[in-house]
Amino acid sequence: MAGRESSNAAVMYHSAMGERLGLGMTEEKTLDLLQRLGPLTAGELAQHTGLAPATISGLIDRLESRWLVRRVRDTKDRRRVIVEINPEQLAGFGKLFEPFVAALAHLYERYTDDELELILDYLRRSTALQREATEALTT
Repeated sequence: MAGRESSNAAVMYHSAMGERLGLGMTEEKTLDLLQRLGPLTAGELAQHTGLAPATISGLIDRLESRWLVRRVRDTKDRRRVIVEINPEQLAGFGKLFEPFVAALAHLYERYTDDELELILDYLRRSTALQREATEALTT
């Protein structure tokens, strides 16, 4: 039950954040992936999101139409196209997340390193399961 409540809270938070930014939740989370992982190909985005390639193409098109990302040729392999964030367009987005990030940092202080390792293990394993479930729904 706690997992469901956490999931619901996360969905509602990112839905509200996406609305504030004028983005759908999928667009907002894709930008998060690109910020954390750096430039990715469409195939890599599909792997990280579990979304179908056709869905990823439309997603990139929507983000590109708002100048939030750009497609660039890979300098090592000109056949590959990489999606990267347009940082000028995202200036100020991070400020919206600061209060929540600060609250989480305060929460982390309540736990020992061993407890945090256990929590991290659970989060990584449950995330992998959720990605597999997402992929099963989209293929």
